[in-house]
Amino acid sequence: MPYRRLPNTDAARIKALKTAINHGYENDIRSMVIPLPVLEEAKFFIKSFENAHTSYVQSLREQTSGSKKCQELAKRAKLYVSHFIQVLNFCVIRGEIKVESKEFYGLDPDNFLVPDLSTDSAILEWAEKIIKGETDRTAHGGIPLYNPAAAKVKVHYDLFQEAYFSQRIYQNNTLRTLNALSGLREKADQIILEIWNSVESHFQDLEPEQKLEKCRHLGVVYYYRKGEKAKLNDSDRYSLSYIS
Repeated sequence: MPYRRLPNTDAARIKALKTAINHGYENDIRSMVIPLPVLEEAKFFIKSFENAHTSYVQSLREQTSGSKKCQELAKRAKLYVSHFIQVLNFCVIRGEIKVESKEFYGLDPDNFLVPDLSTDSAILEWAEKIIKGETDRTAHGGIPLYNPAAAKVKVHYDLFQEAYFSQRIYQNNTLRTLNALSGLREKADQIILEIWNSVESHFQDLEPEQKLEKCRHLGVVYYYRKGEKAKLNDSDRYSLSYIS
């Protein structure tokens, strides 16, 4: 026995509403399958729902694209930060830079390991320390480091920082549009349920296969259970059940 199930995606909700709207006005108002007030409500509502869905999809697309760019820039910035600290440590080990000079960068003079750079915030934090530390050290007479120079670190820091904060904006936009869309889904389901109930009620006296065909024409979606024949014999009598 086939059963009906309300749409579980936004695209399916939009399709169900559009199908009902497109075919709901086919008959004279006195013999309309879907009550006119319900159709008018659906016609008005779908504009808001489609706009909300479009905004969410666009925001998600921008976030996904921005995320890929941000990850690439984070990887590059991390490489330069790590390399700079390693070069600094080698200079200290060779005696070219005083060990206490590491304190300009917020580094422990006795620790020659590269700090944890596994998070975006850590990369930004240590890049800032390197840029400031190099400025402070050279201001006290120190010779600038090269390969990489702090200026090179700053270039990649600036690029990553811009992408990082842009990504935060994208994430906030996605969350905002998703919340707006989520708030309309329940209303969409209520309208679709009311439409489908009206459609099934209108065709309830028809033969099963004819009823299915008429209801499907107006957007009602039916599913067959596993192992159930896709087409039932005309002699089979049943009442359609649904899951909402």
